[in-house]
Amino acid sequence: MGVGIQVLNYGQGVFEGMKAHRSENGTPLLFRPDRNAARLHDGAIELSMPPVPEEMFLDAVKSVVGANARWIPPLGKGTMYIRPLLIGTGAVLGLAPAPSYTFVIYVSPVGAYFKGGQLTPINLKIEESMHRAGPGGTGGVKTIGNYAPVLKVQYAAKDAGYSDILYLDAVECKYVEEVSSCNIFVVTGKTICTPPLDGTILPGITRRSIIELARDRGYEVLEKNVDWEELQAADEVFCTGTAVVVAPVGSITKAGHRKEYQDGNVGPVSQELYDALTQLQMGLTDDPKGWIVPVDEKFIR
Repeated sequence: MGVGIQVLNYGQGVFEGMKAHRSENGTPLLFRPDRNAARLHDGAIELSMPPVPEEMFLDAVKSVVGANARWIPPLGKGTMYIRPLLIGTGAVLGLAPAPSYTFVIYVSPVGAYFKGGQLTPINLKIEESMHRAGPGGTGGVKTIGNYAPVLKVQYAAKDAGYSDILYLDAVECKYVEEVSSCNIFVVTGKTICTPPLDGTILPGITRRSIIELARDRGYEVLEKNVDWEELQAADEVFCTGTAVVVAPVGSITKAGHRKEYQDGNVGPVSQELYDALTQLQMGLTDDPKGWIVPVDEKFIR
């Protein structure tokens, strides 16, 4: 690839994040890969790229996972992270869509996303001057250009001892939207709230799954705006994402004011939903919704 390719100059690229778990009998298991295929498709359309057909996407994911199945950690010891990537690799000097594209997938064994290990409560800082996305933009698209701009404030927060940044809306600078790489949920009693998908928040597949699992367990789940006052009144807060799974929040700090949750421990709702999700992903419980897709033997080499 030369330096004139579109993605290096104008950023025409979308990607996905997925995981493969190893089941008790050793079979690699995928979680809702059809939703990743759909999100990559929608992102490609938004960035004027030819979408990858769902069948091609699913076959490619299974082929790459199957070819690298020996690198999937043992059950309960980690997962294989899967990164499908669609980028404009044709050369173009003026601002225009690429004349050609490359769809590629790479994988890597991974452990817990945040320092401290899985289910270790994280400490968030609300960012009031920098906004991750604005109305009418690409905040709801998993495009490569959405991530580098957050690194400056994210790493400043980490240097100050926080785990990550919690961003506010760009219009009123009042309502929470999401963390740098995951969605957020706020629990008060039997009610769970999460910011609505209004175009500035990534439509997380783990987010969508947690909403369904919580409703199945009798929780009222509301997709609504959440402000600092509601965060202060909440019983617990947690984040969701492919990489973080379900990450309990130990504290949130805004302008020097710190709100702590569950005395720094994992909250009961976070634990319940983490268990429900991960037991399903590892094939240890029934799958009435058909979310789990085994990688067939024919793909494993």
